[in-house]
Amino acid sequence: MKSKIFTVILLLVTIIIIYFQRTNFSEYTLKKTISSCVIGKKRTSDSFDIEKAKKFCEEKIRKQRKN
Repeated sequence: MKSKIFTVILLLVTIIIIYFQRTNFSEYTLKKTISSCVIGKKRTSDSFDIEKAKKFCEEKIRKQRKN
């Protein structure tokens, strides 16, 4: 009986930790993805405007995340 209760508690704690990790690091991951997209745009573009590239990358990545 104690073993089952311990297992259930451990499972609930694990689920809560995973949920908080996902919410805390999703914005960090988004920022890193946008910055790497901007770097890629810089390397492939002849005329480079950082604000336009950042806006383009952000819109494209957010659109992909919704799908």
